[in-house]
Amino acid sequence: MSLTIFSSARRLIPLVAVLALYGCSSATGAADRSSNTMEKSDNAAGSQLHNIFDSAWENVMRNNPTWASGLGDMRYNDRWANLSLDSVEREQNESKDILAQLAKVQYSQLSVEDQLNYALFKQTYEESIEEHQYRHFLIPLNQRGGIQSANGIANRIPFTTVKHYEDWISRLNSFDQYMDQTIALMRQGIREGLIHPRIIMERLPAQIDAQITEPTKSSFYSPFKKRPDSIDASTFSTLSAQGEKAIGTTVIPAYRKLARFFANEYMPATRETVGVWDTPNGKEYYEQQVKSYTTTNLTPDEVHDIGLGEVARIRGEMQKIIDSLEFDGSFADFLTFLRTDPQFYHDTPEALMQDYLATSKRIDPELVKLFSDLPRTPYGVKKIPDAIAPDTTTAYYSGPAADGSRAGYYFVNLYRPEVRPKYEIEVLTVHEAMPGHHLQIALAQELGDLPMFRRFGGYTAFVEGWGLYSESLGDELGLYKDPYSKFGQLTYEMWRAVRLVVDTGMHYKHWTRDQAIEFFKDNAAKAEYDIVNEIDRYIAWPGQALAYKIGELKIKELRAKSERELGDKFDIRAFHKVVLGSGAVPLQELEKNVNAWINSH
Repeated sequence: MSLTIFSSARRLIPLVAVLALYGCSSATGAADRSSNTMEKSDNAAGSQLHNIFDSAWENVMRNNPTWASGLGDMRYNDRWANLSLDSVEREQNESKDILAQLAKVQYSQLSVEDQLNYALFKQTYEESIEEHQYRHFLIPLNQRGGIQSANGIANRIPFTTVKHYEDWISRLNSFDQYMDQTIALMRQGIREGLIHPRIIMERLPAQIDAQITEPTKSSFYSPFKKRPDSIDASTFSTLSAQGEKAIGTTVIPAYRKLARFFANEYMPATRETVGVWDTPNGKEYYEQQVKSYTTTNLTPDEVHDIGLGEVARIRGEMQKIIDSLEFDGSFADFLTFLRTDPQFYHDTPEALMQDYLATSKRIDPELVKLFSDLPRTPYGVKKIPDAIAPDTTTAYYSGPAADGSRAGYYFVNLYRPEVRPKYEIEVLTVHEAMPGHHLQIALAQELGDLPMFRRFGGYTAFVEGWGLYSESLGDELGLYKDPYSKFGQLTYEMWRAVRLVVDTGMHYKHWTRDQAIEFFKDNAAKAEYDIVNEIDRYIAWPGQALAYKIGELKIKELRAKSERELGDKFDIRAFHKVVLGSGAVPLQELEKNVNAWINSH
């Protein structure tokens, strides 16, 4: 998965909301778009449109200062987002005003590319307004992120000048206001019945308690642990003392307040059920999320059935490998063997990290076989921070800064290496790093002719669909030669198919958490520890996990069609250029691009 966007940020950043299909664009010119040559409207309508884009982007940066800092826009680097209810309504009014401005643009006067930009932008803001009615901004945190891990922004911003440190100190000194606004949202959520299930909220107290420590041991103090050469020792000592004081007098007391609120008010109000159906308008909310995340008009029932079909198909492929190994036992016995035999696990976090690093370096030189365009921006491999490692997934990707000041990073989970199998390392690396998330996201950011909302926004069905499709490229990259590694690749594909079943099962068909866990365990070789974390992730983030498999199926369908219709003229590098050349787009737009490319031959 790519870097998590938490629920509070999703209502604040409409451009990263996953969009539904929008049918205003035409297949005409799609092949040109895929070549990274973007035709802009050289007229008044085009100028008017791009002025709206620029104004809206300014709103996004101002309203989301930590995200802006992470992108390299440091103008708001001294503050947190304003999470007050008044601010929520103000931002909604901004979105409505942007749509009103957009309606005044003469659509017919725009170039084909700007008509697409118009359509995607319009849908972004319409969907933000539609989602607002369900009021899930009142659930501003979950076990995978929120204010209890707000220190994480320190890993995504530079600390090289006195101004950087002064900004950080200002942020620390205003943390109590940020905390009060978060608690106010949660209190309102209690009143309205919008609250997470108890089973996932039970993970939060330990995360909050981890922030209550001595100031110099706090993770918020980490920027002061090493003096940059650009700052003299005396100045840095003064800054460090100011930072320590701010953490001791503002940050840690704020976390103590959160701990009391959580124990005395929030946990007693949490619900026993796990599905979003058991919240106000939950059924309708989930239906909207399914369409949004998949960029299709599929219903939850249709997604569930697709999942069951994929589980059966992949199960057959897995059985072929088991048979080739002449394993003496049932499918369940083989999964137990994979989960328990020491040969499949590293003994130490250090050995596990070395395996991730070596695999990454082994893949990179093979990419030119499949891709004509590779990103200029490099990526690195880092461990997931200890504070969140027990409660998060096996790995995730964090994109590069917009200004090139920070590389992309593939974060890997080294917590409990004894439950992180070696046979998953190749497939996981392909998905999160290259040719998966880093290749796609870094290339999109380098499409300089695209508006900012397209370069740095995205559609989960495309982004995660590409990541899952990339896993299938492992054979062509010389991976999966070991049958267990190939089984690991199928396990990951099965994992995404299982998601279609258990996510819709819990949130729409009233499945219990235990039902979802057992279905997962019965069909995939992932360790039970990971399975439980995954199920709890789906509970906290309804609908998001559906995007992976739906997107992958569409990309595979389009590749098969291209190979069939072009025959000897099919060029895999050209196909990938078409798929990636317009950035992340809805699946319908992707299909138009590929069809236009096929027809151009």
